[in-house]
Amino acid sequence: MNEQRPPLPPFTRETALLKVQAAEDAWNSRDPERVSLAYTVDSVWRNRSEFFSGREKIKEFLTRKWQKELDYRLKKELWSFTDNRISVRFEYEWHDHAGQWFRSYGNEQWEFADNGLMRRREASINDVLIQESDRRYV
Repeated sequence: MNEQRPPLPPFTRETALLKVQAAEDAWNSRDPERVSLAYTVDSVWRNRSEFFSGREKIKEFLTRKWQKELDYRLKKELWSFTDNRISVRFEYEWHDHAGQWFRSYGNEQWEFADNGLMRRREASINDVLIQESDRRYV
């Protein structure tokens, strides 16, 4: 199968911005299948303290994530880019089953294969308790 996910590297500012927006839109769908299709079948991830690889593991991770992080809403911002790499900062809001709201802040480094699929994702994330009235992304 010849999978492609434009825009393809090497990135320009315009195409890097498009890639970041596409990622934001996909993650805000909270659909693990949809999100996983942006990654190579052997994509390598670090998310907080978890390390894993492969689309099936990505889907499992995202399913667990969105079962815990309810009403998840994300905003990503391009930080920098090179030929086949993009760096973003992000924040997202969610609440747990007890109704406590959080804002999670982080940075991601992405590396892309020539076909535009992400082959590596490194994410560092910190959570802050917030009041529901302090939400930015409703």
